[in-house]
Amino acid sequence: MGILVDENTRILVQGITGREGSFHARGCKAYGTNLVAGVTPGKGGQLFDEVVPVFDTVAQAVEQTGANLSLIFVPPPFAPDAIVESADAGVPLIVCITEGIPVLDMVKVDKYLQNKPSRLIGPNCPGLINPGAKCKVGIMPGAIHQAGRVGVVSRSGTLTYEAVGQLSDLGIGQSSCVGIGGDPITGTSFVDVLRMYNDDPGTDMVVFIGEIGGTKEQEAAAYIKTEFTKPICALVVGASAPAGKRMGHAGAIITGESARVEAKTAALRDAGAFIIPTPADIASTAQMVIQQSK
Repeated sequence: MGILVDENTRILVQGITGREGSFHARGCKAYGTNLVAGVTPGKGGQLFDEVVPVFDTVAQAVEQTGANLSLIFVPPPFAPDAIVESADAGVPLIVCITEGIPVLDMVKVDKYLQNKPSRLIGPNCPGLINPGAKCKVGIMPGAIHQAGRVGVVSRSGTLTYEAVGQLSDLGIGQSSCVGIGGDPITGTSFVDVLRMYNDDPGTDMVVFIGEIGGTKEQEAAAYIKTEFTKPICALVVGASAPAGKRMGHAGAIITGESARVEAKTAALRDAGAFIIPTPADIASTAQMVIQQSK
């Protein structure tokens, strides 16, 4: 099963003729993803890799190919408009990989999307993958994934790969993996993804990876405590980060006690999550939880 994407997902790539867009579009297609269109204004009528049609607008691509997911590789100054264009074209799922979008721009995009049926993943995220459906939408290395029944959700792209690599090495497959993004404002929250995993019959347990900054982990803990019905193990990183200094992600900054690892870990532990001691212990903790749940 898995969440958000499957064999019926038809993706278009905004910025498909750029360096990043073309590289990762090829990676998605090679993995097995159904890549049906690309969008680059002014380059409509071309063929990407002699197969995939390129259009000037998202609306044209959707109308002619039936694309139902937009993957965005557009520079930060133009990415907000790319998100809005996909939403206006009625694309139900938008995945924005772009890093460095100004927070004020995302405030406006977030407000605009409240009146639209589209869901945004990201920005500043690795994307998502459903190994069982051979559907990769983003920049993650597809080869490390294997199909299974453990869901992964993370604010960090690199730690998502680390978690998956460890899980696969122990023969623990994944139902889906979702990177929600490391910016202060993202389209989809931990709670949104946890709710989907809770409802997914193909997911038996979840690996949760948070980090310093904001209160997203505490919000997730509140949901886990009251509504989540499956085993979950959680890691929060950034214990050694100094206050007031951004650590890699725009949203990874300690601005108060609630933004610290200690507060987030305590909330998750109180909610019933199994705490992962260090990033090296992700898969071993998951394996222990699986064995205890049998």
